[in-house]
Amino acid sequence: MARFVEYIYRGKTKKIAFSYSQHRDMYEAVAAAEGIDIQSILAMEQQLEMVSRGQGIMKNFRQKEFARIGFTKVWMIKDQ
Repeated sequence: MARFVEYIYRGKTKKIAFSYSQHRDMYEAVAAAEGIDIQSILAMEQQLEMVSRGQGIMKNFRQKEFARIGFTKVWMIKDQ
């Protein structure tokens, strides 16, 4: 089963192939596809993970940071 990630970056819809062997999640994949360094975001996520109790905070932080960068929407597509 092939996996793809479709996303809207600065008003343009794009679609890329996705593999868990290359990226931990779809956000890392789209950042790599656009050539964006997200090391500072990942470092902040680690700090938040140490002090937060729920996954809601992590998900909210990631979505807001990627929206700030220019990603309007990111979603997974599974082709069979």
